[in-house]
Amino acid sequence: MSRLTGTTDVEWAWQIAEAELGQSLPRRWSHSQGVARAAGSLAKVVNDDADLLTSAAVLHDVGYAPRLALTGFHPLDGARFLRDVHNADDRLVRLVANHSFALLEAEERRLRRVLEAEFPLLEDQLLVDALVWCDMTTTPDGECTIAEDRVAEIVGRYGEDSLVGRFIRRASPEILAAVSRVEEARAAAQPR
Repeated sequence: MSRLTGTTDVEWAWQIAEAELGQSLPRRWSHSQGVARAAGSLAKVVNDDADLLTSAAVLHDVGYAPRLALTGFHPLDGARFLRDVHNADDRLVRLVANHSFALLEAEERRLRRVLEAEFPLLEDQLLVDALVWCDMTTTPDGECTIAEDRVAEIVGRYGEDSLVGRFIRRASPEILAAVSRVEEARAAAQPR
């Protein structure tokens, strides 16, 4: 992963996300910071992948940045930016590309084959679920919420019949299942 001299991967990720979202999309930046904070709370769940999860969390919506929004599908645009401009770690790029069941939205956009070909899903289900949990338990303003409320907020913001509304309603059983798996893993990781 290319990064600034003297920075860690997580610091690099924060710098990139802030540079792309901080001024142009401050609310999206607040959400991304909240998602990264949520990732920090899962360190004992994902163990050696804690930094990877935090980096993916802060960068997951970087593709919304106006200068990066080439296809209009933020997971694809963000992953391409990280891969092509920053030569970022493959696992990081694939997490960003596929966050929160992006393949289902890609289907709605007729981009599923493109997304799958360029950025195959990671096989580490817990890590994938952890990013879903972080994203779907964080409001647009970066505050904690529950997944059911977050799904309802997304549907309300975009509209039930919008592309995003259709996607999120279709993905909601998968989202809630992923959140449940992470909650179980969090409980198991707690000292007794």
